[in-house]
Amino acid sequence: MITGIVGAVFVLQYFIPHWPFSKMNAWFSDWFSIVAAFAIWLGALNLMKISAQKVVGRKEDWGYALVIIFSFLLIVIPGFAGGQGYREAGTFFSWLYEWAYTPLSSTMFAILAFFVASASYRAFRARNLEASLLLIAAFFVMLGRVPVGDILTGFMPVGWRLSDLASWVMNYPQAAGQRAIMIGIALGLVSTSLRIILGIERSHLGGE
Repeated sequence: MITGIVGAVFVLQYFIPHWPFSKMNAWFSDWFSIVAAFAIWLGALNLMKISAQKVVGRKEDWGYALVIIFSFLLIVIPGFAGGQGYREAGTFFSWLYEWAYTPLSSTMFAILAFFVASASYRAFRARNLEASLLLIAAFFVMLGRVPVGDILTGFMPVGWRLSDLASWVMNYPQAAGQRAIMIGIALGLVSTSLRIILGIERSHLGGE
């Protein structure tokens, strides 16, 4: 019932942005922030509980769990100890964020490049017509995004070079496919939201 009421109010306030729906929308938005704050802490504490159980029981990969606990405490304790200005330059929390968290994040995304390359190799195999078209389009787009593409086709008039072809592929065929996917996602989101608001879908409550 709570889910249905909140969902209906959020839908109605887009069409009737006046009292009482506007006021209820503000109330529910504040409650969302409160619930989200509690949910973050519940998730963090649950992660600590699972990691501690792994360490105590010496389960598989318990060393990674120990690293999680150490990293969590290393970033949370200085954050609370720093008070309101914990993010200011020169604090220990700021130093950790700038010189530990940011480089580690960059490293993680750099490693993802190898997984993307591996997935691209598997996806771009010309096994059928669709895969062949994907391979050809990807080849011209990647070649048109680097300077060597225009060097190879520099003798051609403007508008017919590889960079222009890459832009055309991204602006028309790619955009059309992306919009079709977004429309499908929007329709799925609307149907799922209606099922939740009407009480047909109850998986978010933990039931069957």
